[in-house]
Amino acid sequence: MELLVALHRCWEKQLSYCHATENVMIMKSSVPAVALIALVMSGAQAFVSVGIGNTHVTITGSAVMAKIYEVCEAVAETEGRDFKPTGSSAEEVLRACLGTATGEVSGGKFHTALNQIYMQNGFVDRDFMSSAPHHFNNEAFNEGRNLIIQGIAAIKANVRTDNLQSARETLGRVCHTLQDFYSHSNWVELGNKSPYANLIRPDLNIEKIADITMPTCSDCASGTCPNQLLPAILSGKYLTSGYMGLFSSDKPQGKCSHGGETDLSSTQNPRGGINKDEHQSHNAGLHNSAVNLASEATLNLLEDIRGAVGNKDYLRLMGIARSAVLAFVIDTTGSMSDDIAEAKRLAFSIIDSKKGTQDEPSEYILVPFNDPAFGPLIRTTDPDVMKTEISKLTASGGGDTPEMCLSALQLALTGAPSSSFIYVFTDAPPKDKYLEKTITALIRSTKSTVSYLITSFRRRKRALKASSEFQIYYDTALASGGQAIEVSKSSISQATDIIVDTSTSALVTILQCSRNPGRVENFPFLLDESVSNTTIYITGSSLTFNLRSPTGVTQSNTVEDGPLGTIQKVGNLQRIQLNGTEMGLWHIEMTTTNAYTIKVMGQSATTFIYEFVEEFKGPHPGIAPIDGRPSAGSPAKLLLTLSGEKGPETLELQEVALMEVSGVKVSNGTVEKMGGGDYLVTVKEVPQGEFVVLLKGKDKTFNSLFQRQTTTQMSQSKVTIKAIADSSMLPGEEFKLNFTVTTNGTGGTYTINARNDKDIPMTHPASLSLTSGGSAQGTVSLTPPANTVSGTDVTLTIEAEAPGGSDSNYAVLRLSVLSKVTDFTPPKCEIVSVKGTCYSSSCGSSNWEMSVSITDRNGTGIESISIQQGGGNFNQSTAEGDETMVMGLYEASCCSTSVTLSAVDKVGNVGRCSYTMKSSAGARLISMSLPLWASLLLYCFLRDAFSL
Repeated sequence: MELLVALHRCWEKQLSYCHATENVMIMKSSVPAVALIALVMSGAQAFVSVGIGNTHVTITGSAVMAKIYEVCEAVAETEGRDFKPTGSSAEEVLRACLGTATGEVSGGKFHTALNQIYMQNGFVDRDFMSSAPHHFNNEAFNEGRNLIIQGIAAIKANVRTDNLQSARETLGRVCHTLQDFYSHSNWVELGNKSPYANLIRPDLNIEKIADITMPTCSDCASGTCPNQLLPAILSGKYLTSGYMGLFSSDKPQGKCSHGGETDLSSTQNPRGGINKDEHQSHNAGLHNSAVNLASEATLNLLEDIRGAVGNKDYLRLMGIARSAVLAFVIDTTGSMSDDIAEAKRLAFSIIDSKKGTQDEPSEYILVPFNDPAFGPLIRTTDPDVMKTEISKLTASGGGDTPEMCLSALQLALTGAPSSSFIYVFTDAPPKDKYLEKTITALIRSTKSTVSYLITSFRRRKRALKASSEFQIYYDTALASGGQAIEVSKSSISQATDIIVDTSTSALVTILQCSRNPGRVENFPFLLDESVSNTTIYITGSSLTFNLRSPTGVTQSNTVEDGPLGTIQKVGNLQRIQLNGTEMGLWHIEMTTTNAYTIKVMGQSATTFIYEFVEEFKGPHPGIAPIDGRPSAGSPAKLLLTLSGEKGPETLELQEVALMEVSGVKVSNGTVEKMGGGDYLVTVKEVPQGEFVVLLKGKDKTFNSLFQRQTTTQMSQSKVTIKAIADSSMLPGEEFKLNFTVTTNGTGGTYTINARNDKDIPMTHPASLSLTSGGSAQGTVSLTPPANTVSGTDVTLTIEAEAPGGSDSNYAVLRLSVLSKVTDFTPPKCEIVSVKGTCYSSSCGSSNWEMSVSITDRNGTGIESISIQQGGGNFNQSTAEGDETMVMGLYEASCCSTSVTLSAVDKVGNVGRCSYTMKSSAGARLISMSLPLWASLLLYCFLRDAFSL
């Protein structure tokens, strides 16, 4: 009888589990339903990189936002709070996901992270235009799948080592290739209604690929036949894709073509093409199905990555994090004890005072330097770790004056998130001046702001000589939009207020300019309703100025506490904190001829991000970011994303211009609206010198005009460098990267420099010979040490300098080191038993629990087990006598009835257990997936281990 009862309960559990699994699948497929309908209904192009309508970007974007919404809900449930966005915009989802902490929330860094994913679509279509595997052309299914599998492994490894930008860039490329499978293959025509799981499962292979000698298509003279596939292909369920002939019309006999104007092979029998890239009358249904399957496949890919990295790291990967970052680069030589003490005091103060607010830093960066040592880069999201590490710093050594400052700054620039504020504490000039161009290139690439706190010039008898040796600091600070602050050691605590100002969320720059030599000039700037905590920074020696409000109230620099604000003077810095933010046009009237810089900053959710881009042709023309300075002699193009508290719909873009930093020239651009807050801006007359981007618009919510400006200086160049990294590096093996240098300027011998931030041994040509209008190729070879950790991110900077140093440009590439993966089997998660009674009328008064066993036999071992969905608690222990088996117990209130556990092995393979508890009349003990005796044995173990 007991056996029958147990069997009955087992059957009851099986039914319940099947129902739970069905619900989970419905839930997952229903999340993106609205997005999928929107994609299909518009009827625009879908499988192109970027543009108006549906594109690779919108397919990826819809899936990304749907998954973000789902994960934010799961995290909120785990934390016992609600997730209720006030609207559907990305900014409102971000605010709700970050929780209820006080303070401004800006979508700028969120959009930056998302664009690092989305913009890779342009790279794939531009840089890998003729690569069949990247687009699943020419029946290159195994090769295309390998790109996806290797990419997924790299993403997971990068996230584990906290190299999120590399992970995002790889994710963007993988999404593009994965989505092309559904448009370029015959998966849809074969009648498949679900994505092909084998593409993202390393333990499964591609099945039934049509042999190279097997004809696949019939002839289509019109090029618009609804289905050219041969009956034998359809009935036999053979997988094929179209051949693309960009440079030749040749293709294997009887094979389908890709089709389209750029496909030369489509003119050869069998003519036509089977791609579903565009919505046309002859393929509308197939196109719509391809879009839907590509979207669902992207969701499945994101779910796999989420399971491997966990909910919180997944959200960080997607850019869901507070925008403030605290980054210090600190000289630890013998004379720096006061500076180190102040940096420690400041770090502790910021951490303690901003805890629990939106201004609390989401990441902490610390890089010490001395001579000859520098580093390591310490990067953490844990404030207590930052406190511990900065407390370890002591002042010692430093016999000669110059120190390895720029080497340490290079680590900070490559390790910190883009658009970070980095502060360098030093009292010595740099010993590694040869890195100046590398630092400038990294500043431009990352758009980070670097400021220096330079305490008393050390061991220098003549200030003029000292000043010239420190000039690099002034130049790189200006290039980044930062300040070089000269201050005595006794007053450094006053100067560090600027760090407190910028260690906040939602920072925007309203005005920035520089004059050297200085001149009498009026600088207007516009403050809008959304701006708070406005601060003005003016650096220079013996400066005089007046500040004037929109209502005509004035205050001179000699009045420290006046009607408009409080002026704090320390060293060469004057910091003016406005008493309030009076909306309207303000003026700074400089009345001096000494050199000066001006910067006006505040907090506001209204901001923008940008990339300089170029257009490219091909089967899927589009735009892609420029790596380096824009090309001289051509109009400059920018892709700009506008962001506000309620999304871009409440903002009206009125003007975008390139403005000289040290001059008066302003070059206005023409604006093309791309949708979703994106704009393509073309500036025909680009300033000759260094410039920044100036934006003006109207906030329709407040009915007020606003002004924003970038901080990173940019200029054009007649030199370009192109380099394409198409794979990861292997530890202990040589990796070769080809690059091309082109010039439309002076011919001659161009000096080549290449550097990486991990000090990996490498070789490169010292120079290349170019003719005017010509190009030359070179190769950089790197060999990562055999013990390099898988997932390590290497930032490679390649620089080319024209004869005489008259012009230069750079390319910055992020490369990943990835160990070979041989374990392709995910851990196995089995539900052993479920126990509890849940009543829908009073969920808070009852609980339920689930016992699981998790194994990874013959694998790399279980790395982590986490609650992916569910508001309960999970405890685990290793099975006695079996290190490969983990026993776990999940306990939850009946108010949280669904759970998904993710078990991840050491290479990122994911196994899951999912269950939904149903209301029942009484308690029950249910066993499944194992024989009865084994289930009872496991239950006894769990009872003893967790005191059931």
